[in-house]
Amino acid sequence: MELPFFIAEIGINHNGDLNIAKKLIDRASECGFNAVKFQKRDIETVYSKEDLDTLRESPWGKTTRDQKYGIEFSENDYDEIDKYCKNKKIEWFASAWDLKSLEFLKKYQLRFNKIASAMIVDLNFLEEVAKEKKYTFISTGMSSINDIEKAIEIFKRNQCEFELMYCKSTYPMKVEHANLSTIFEMKKKFGCKVGYSGHESGLAVSFAAAMLGISSLERHVTLDRSMYGSDQSASLEFRGMQELVSVIKRMHLAYGQPKLGEILAEEKPIAKKLRKHLKI
Repeated sequence: MELPFFIAEIGINHNGDLNIAKKLIDRASECGFNAVKFQKRDIETVYSKEDLDTLRESPWGKTTRDQKYGIEFSENDYDEIDKYCKNKKIEWFASAWDLKSLEFLKKYQLRFNKIASAMIVDLNFLEEVAKEKKYTFISTGMSSINDIEKAIEIFKRNQCEFELMYCKSTYPMKVEHANLSTIFEMKKKFGCKVGYSGHESGLAVSFAAAMLGISSLERHVTLDRSMYGSDQSASLEFRGMQELVSVIKRMHLAYGQPKLGEILAEEKPIAKKLRKHLKI
């Protein structure tokens, strides 16, 4: 069983602050994550004028428009992220939430695409992603079997490599809603790699998922769960990030290979001592 591909989902937990994003990139790199992921939106495309005009208190102003623009990175910010990740030798990519954002991300020649659970039902969007033929992670939160089958058909028809990511889109997810045995069913039914994108508090569910042969493991990360933002409470702080990767690596080491009847060289002198009283 191979280790999963570890993804630190920075998402929008940077709160529009490039220094926070850089600190999270640093921590993901230090902890052994393979990649960091962001979220990219064209605000006027994703949200209606009515939604953007609604009152919403935030550190950036009194409307939803203020809040959405406040947490969205500019092109200059992404230029800096791209350069920073290259210097840190860690992959980065982003989930685009609209076609303009998908086009914007082409500039950076990223190795991966990501379909957010919200976007799996937009078949036109899936077509455009699949046409890029980049390896794509497809989150399946809030999705029916029919939704998943339609997405798979599009990626197969476009000969675009992909994997599903089992996901429950609640923040934070309750442990009793995890139903991780579904990962086995997804592998069996769809015949593809399956990862896990977790929104739970703590590490237990992710540890369990890691032993089910998942191909990738994504968790939201933050500097501090008490920071402003809807995703913060379902995110891992630095200590949790460290434990996630290091413990799963030890678990995989312990899982090892089946060697029925093997007697370790280190066991032989102990066996001799402890069986000394036996007449055999």
